[in-house]
Amino acid sequence: MKTRPAGLGTINADWMGSLPSKLSALPLKQLAVPGSHDSFTFWVDVRAPVGPDQKVYVKYLATMFSMVAKKVMVKWSMTQNLTFKEQLDAGIRYFDLRVSSKPGEPGTEIYFIHGLFGHKVRDGLKEINSFLEGHRKEVVFLDFNHYYSMGTEHHVYLIRMLQDVFGNKLCKNCMVESITLDYMWEKKNQVIVFYHHPSGCGNPALWPGHKIPAPWANTTEPNKLIQFLQSTLKKREKQGSFHVSQAILTPRVNTVAKGLLWGLRNYLVERNLPTIMSWVETQRPGVDGINIITSDFVELTDFANIVIRLNNLLLSETENRAR
Repeated sequence: MKTRPAGLGTINADWMGSLPSKLSALPLKQLAVPGSHDSFTFWVDVRAPVGPDQKVYVKYLATMFSMVAKKVMVKWSMTQNLTFKEQLDAGIRYFDLRVSSKPGEPGTEIYFIHGLFGHKVRDGLKEINSFLEGHRKEVVFLDFNHYYSMGTEHHVYLIRMLQDVFGNKLCKNCMVESITLDYMWEKKNQVIVFYHHPSGCGNPALWPGHKIPAPWANTTEPNKLIQFLQSTLKKREKQGSFHVSQAILTPRVNTVAKGLLWGLRNYLVERNLPTIMSWVETQRPGVDGINIITSDFVELTDFANIVIRLNNLLLSETENRAR
């Protein structure tokens, strides 16, 4: 595991539990919640085969050039530097998760994946659960939204794993508007799992994917990203769902070619973060505002603090209405 960057601290490890009662009584869909994009990519395995989520030509290049190609892939597959615990300590509460079996491997083991394979899913879930054991008022959103090389037996294994690891911490699927921190604390629930696959249908401990839309801009240009984020917020569902604003840029093939040896962080993310964070700072949570915001490399800016502080705007609104 990597060490924590200097100065990151654990200042936000209990931020949900520290919110004023006026905010803990509001639906969670109205609060500002920091999240991470491809949350598990702080470590990928260059020794394993290229993942089944990659295009044929990428697999071909990795086969032909082996470790050289994979080292380049690492620079473009990694979107986070912090482990799950480090992200949780920093205040991240939403995790974007993509999972896969390893083709040809016996058994039903499941791994995180983004181009290259990451840790076993069970190890990551245990790390999250360990944090929750020590921070009983914190709530996390686990969004399982991409699955690769997974048959029925893999889904059965993963769903059982979620229930084994989190047990009674799992919040049952119900009306989104009824989910407040007060509700979660009363029920002693700490985990909301979204399962974007038919295998999760009918399981009361799993929430369907349509209850957490996460529109994707799919652009390398920050101005287009911001226009997209604004337009999708205006179209945000009024009832029945949370909402994820993906404040991220997505490299194209020509982007990777131009910045091949630089990597995602140095070539695309760092130079555009000031523009993206300026947009984040001007947002308001609430019925018509932002809910969950995700970012790459969450430690590069004061991302989590900025998003969490947006909730103060809700506090001032409730105070003004009370006058």
